Amino acid sequence: MESTEQAVERVRRHFDEMVDAEWLRLAESIAGRVSFEVHRRFLAEHISHGMRVLEIGAGPGRFTRELAALGATITVTDLSEAQLAANRDRASADGFDAHVEEWRSLDIRDTSSLPANSFDAVVAYGGPLSYVFDHAEDALRGLLRLSRPDGVVVASVMSLLGAWRHFLPAILDFTDDQNDHILLTGDLRQAQPEGHVCQMYRASDLVRMVESAGGQLIAMSASNWASLDHLEALETLESQPERWARFLNHEVRACAEPGAWDGGTHVLFACR
Repeated sequence: MESTEQAVERVRRHFDEMVDAEWLRLAESIAGRVSFEVHRRFLAEHISHGMRVLEIGAGPGRFTRELAALGATITVTDLSEAQLAANRDRASADGFDAHVEEWRSLDIRDTSSLPANSFDAVVAYGGPLSYVFDHAEDALRGLLRLSRPDGVVVASVMSLLGAWRHFLPAILDFTDDQNDHILLTGDLRQAQPEGHVCQMYRASDLVRMVESAGGQLIAMSASNWASLDHLEALETLESQPERWARFLNHEVRACAEPGAWDGGTHVLFACR
């Protein structure tokens, strides 16, 4: 199996080539739009006007724009120079560049260049912690170091059980041994030697990781619950704005229920 360093380099190449797709990922499908709304509302629970925020793995700026709308001052970082350049262009085009202190290349595995206790919040949406495999706990410890004592780390990772449920037909592409390994470890490197690769988590894994990193879990959510299947029903709801607004309210509340934490494609969590 490839090393973490090799896998991280593969992730970097993947996102260098997927700038446009990454911007569209949370807008093209109904499930993506619901996921964005769940992430957006979760963010708004923990970020307030005037906060100084470090954004890890910011990509082309989907959540940078949301942080700016919340009144945060943002240090934007990403592993991919192409994604970072796209973020800068988007900020200029959409007019939220005044909220950005700087754009800088950063690997979540090494945040030692930034001073401790220097941010009110650290945001790592889109799965940065899922792309560093056995370095994830140390990376989270580093993010906690950067946040002030009363600050917060808000992150999302790929969900093991939610992905297994939603992408069930994909198991036909793997051997039974590979599926056993994925469900035991959450590690896709052995089964996917090319393309996108990540570490997936159960909610219980995150509880343990936060505690081991010296943090305290304060909130958790799935990214989707009722919105991963039944496309025709979702399309009907989305076509009726009042019903759609009510559905989204129900979905956000459902995703926050402990029984749903493992049911989406991502798991969101906040800790300090």
